[in-house]
Amino acid sequence: MPKIIECVPNFSDGRRPEVYNAIAEAIQKVPGAHVLDISADPDHNRSVITFVGQPAAVEEGAYQAIAMAAKLIDLDQHQGEHPRIGATDVCPFIPVQGASVDDCIALAERLGRRVGEDLGIAVYLYGSAAKRPERTKLSSIRRGQYELWKDEVATNPERMPDFGPDQPRPWGATVIGVRPFLIAYNLYLNSDDVEIAGKIAQAVRFTSGGLRYVQALGFLVDGQAQVSMNLTDFSKTPLPQVQELVRREAAHYGLTITRAELVGLIPEKALLDTAKYYLQLKDVEDDQVLELRLAREQESDLTPHNFLEATAAGTPTPGGGSTAALAGALGAALTQMVANLTIGRNKYADVDKQAQDILTQAGHFRHKLTTAIQDDANAFEQVMVAWRDKSKDQRTREDAIEQATIHAGEVPMRVAQLSLEVARLAQSIVAIGNINAVTDAGAAAVMARAAVQVAALNVRINAQGLRNRDLAKEWSTSVVKLEIAAEKVVTDTMLKVAERGGF
Repeated sequence: MPKIIECVPNFSDGRRPEVYNAIAEAIQKVPGAHVLDISADPDHNRSVITFVGQPAAVEEGAYQAIAMAAKLIDLDQHQGEHPRIGATDVCPFIPVQGASVDDCIALAERLGRRVGEDLGIAVYLYGSAAKRPERTKLSSIRRGQYELWKDEVATNPERMPDFGPDQPRPWGATVIGVRPFLIAYNLYLNSDDVEIAGKIAQAVRFTSGGLRYVQALGFLVDGQAQVSMNLTDFSKTPLPQVQELVRREAAHYGLTITRAELVGLIPEKALLDTAKYYLQLKDVEDDQVLELRLAREQESDLTPHNFLEATAAGTPTPGGGSTAALAGALGAALTQMVANLTIGRNKYADVDKQAQDILTQAGHFRHKLTTAIQDDANAFEQVMVAWRDKSKDQRTREDAIEQATIHAGEVPMRVAQLSLEVARLAQSIVAIGNINAVTDAGAAAVMARAAVQVAALNVRINAQGLRNRDLAKEWSTSVVKLEIAAEKVVTDTMLKVAERGGF
């Protein structure tokens, strides 16, 4: 199961689509980072972008987002309802699948150091990643907002950042951390009296005697009173409990809830629990929901049906190039498996560090090769687009075809290069890894060699169509060298497999 982490950075601009869309685009350009949602609020002057991916992709996506926000957002010119301390105000990581809180803490620390050193942005760690107990709560770090922080950061030791300079900059500070899944949930009242919204928020939030795991403030949004809430642990303070308390407090003032608003994403379980509560379905199990039952059945089937069906269909993509990338990714995954079966075992304690390094490198290559599965299909589609475009003059059209063909050859070339590195990692883990999995390591090398060979075929077919014959010759020479190197690595690896396996 791949490690999936969610990142939900909040940016201090919700009024300029060109700004928050540029930030989202910076994230989307990172291979493997998938933007799921963009929520912008002009009154709060704040936007929230939700994206997910494997750890390396999420870390890079967050870095690019923070860098872009620092270029585009000036806190000295910012005004809005929501408390804030920086252009990228807060950047939390949440473990979703296969990842642990410790994985997210390590990610937050790496990112914080990089943002502080490379971008010159003051960084504070919060939540589970906090280095100081008083910084566990976001509100403590954000006390006084940007304006007070700007006055104190250089002189007040309590404001010393965990990373980056202690000098004020117009992009402010960024708070990076780890937290459980948070539901951002707003309720609107049939009133324009923000004071009442504030009183209801006070009754609801935990810090003033309300519900545990609830943060709340009152705002005026589009002329309507709003109780804005963050539910920090919906499993312990359920959504219906929050809803009913707000409803009861509103009734005390002769008001009602007119509508609700969700900012960002919400876990499926939170909605199911809410539906069960209001429908009084006390004994209903989650797997009685048709779609959930089907999803569970599909999860138990490891066969990649979608990819196989798409490959078998009468369409040009996915084809050999995507299949090569998949083979390389499988080789990397097998290498990781053997490394994981080696790490932490007393028998292999003397090679634990080497196995850890192999695991990390194989994960890096697997991520890149997995991304290349779609990249190859996209590259070929662009060649087809260039060929079909009759709107351009002949020279322009030929240039477009040439550029598309070059890109279509560069993707499998990259796949071949990455797959050779995977084969070398497999060779390394065969020599030191768990002997009970030595044949799996050998299989990893063989898969990587197949990826090199298939990718080389794709490079050659694209080289045939190039007008640039020097580049075509360079490609042909390069893939021959890659194939020879892969063959040697696999030959040596299989000899080692036989030696360690005793056959």
